[in-house]
Amino acid sequence: MPIPKAELHLHIEGTLEPELAFALAARNDVELPYADTEELREAYLFEDLQSFLDLYYGLMAVLRTEADFEELADAYLTRAAAQGVRHAEIFFDPQAHIARGVPIGTVIEGLSRALDRSEERHGVSTRLIMCFLRDESAESAMETLRAAEPYLDRIIGVGLDSAEVGHPPVKFKEVYEAAAALGLRLVAHAGEEGPPAYITEALDVLRVERVDHGLRCMEDPELVERLARERVPLTLCPLSNVRLRAIDMLEDHPLARMLDAGLMCTVNSDDPAYFGGYVDDTFHAVREALGIGQEQLRTLARNSFEAAFLDRDAADEELRARYLAEVEVYSFD
Repeated sequence: MPIPKAELHLHIEGTLEPELAFALAARNDVELPYADTEELREAYLFEDLQSFLDLYYGLMAVLRTEADFEELADAYLTRAAAQGVRHAEIFFDPQAHIARGVPIGTVIEGLSRALDRSEERHGVSTRLIMCFLRDESAESAMETLRAAEPYLDRIIGVGLDSAEVGHPPVKFKEVYEAAAALGLRLVAHAGEEGPPAYITEALDVLRVERVDHGLRCMEDPELVERLARERVPLTLCPLSNVRLRAIDMLEDHPLARMLDAGLMCTVNSDDPAYFGGYVDDTFHAVREALGIGQEQLRTLARNSFEAAFLDRDAADEELRARYLAEVEVYSFD
């Protein structure tokens, strides 16, 4: 059994495997521009973030009904449990669905049906984080937040994703202030393709509690010192970074140096159907490529639970303590 871990950077739309995509396409009478699942898998070769996003958003056309979103989430949770995930904080992109005529309620209700039974069925506790598309307008983000207000009992926080360059965090200052006023937790993608300054801006302007990606912090020693001192969690996605050309080879990834610098790193799968592996696959990959030892893997797992949004009440804290205890007694083969 893999080491227990939390997954904190996971886009549910990015778990759409080719087989499920074709099944949903058939169910919803959607014609895909691929002959079969193998041809679709061959399309999962990206030149950069934008070429990935084009395919990613195109395949969302198969997601139409509550049942589709429920099936998508349940398929991920089944895989996640087998990969040692005990807690998952799952991103979703409502604007991408609303633009296709799918109401936000359809998305949230469908995902929630799978998430509500996840602990019983899969042994995985869950939280749901609504992301804003940074290449859409700030006004669209605010409209999305307002549309989500009837469902805030299902949503723990907001995030910021999609094409980073040219869309600095400050663009979304007002919507993040509004989300904070509603009691939502705050995270944002920063420092993947964008510069280290975007990380600082996410912290100081958006007031985020976690930084998604953040690997380019290593270009700014003062920022590294701050992140280590303030114990800001970074939700790294090494396989994603390679596939999207943020780094050339996994052996070049700064994860080991980031751990040595005292940064609170976690390892996650991002969009695993597209990037060649789920979260424990990623643990194995960085262990082989970077020479990360067993105790560093234990630190990554420990960090994931410490960074999780498991602090709403005493029951959450008990859950976190139980998960951390599982990490401490875990024996590597």
